[in-house]
Amino acid sequence: MEDSPIEILLVEDNMNDAELSLYALKKFKIANRIHHARDGAEALDYIFGGQEAGLDPVQTPRLILLDLKLPKVDGVEVLRRLKSHDKTRKIPVVVLTSSREDRDIVETYHLGVNSYIVKPIDFEQFTEAVRDVGLYWLLLNQAP
Repeated sequence: MEDSPIEILLVEDNMNDAELSLYALKKFKIANRIHHARDGAEALDYIFGGQEAGLDPVQTPRLILLDLKLPKVDGVEVLRRLKSHDKTRKIPVVVLTSSREDRDIVETYHLGVNSYIVKPIDFEQFTEAVRDVGLYWLLLNQAP
């Protein structure tokens, strides 16, 4: 395993959306190390390793791109767990979802999401949205 930390954890069950996101992040050279989790349980297991005591800095991402409609554990519960743990609370989480539901937007902001983006349907707009998110959160934003 490499010693450099993961920059982005992409939590997405739709393989087309995951491939588009990975394509955009690599095309624009935004992140070198990206981990893709295909459901909420895999994401939580990746970050917490089955226990919430000590986190591995190699597995603690600088940014999490999170879909809401996930199998096993939904995105809202993943967000709830991340924002309730001292060691993961400050990791920026950007919801990237197809849901325009007001209750999803309100609930995720209540739980501490950093940004909520509805996935554009158009290929170019989708890749630009992912590029812009990555550029902002990894290059422009100053993390604590």
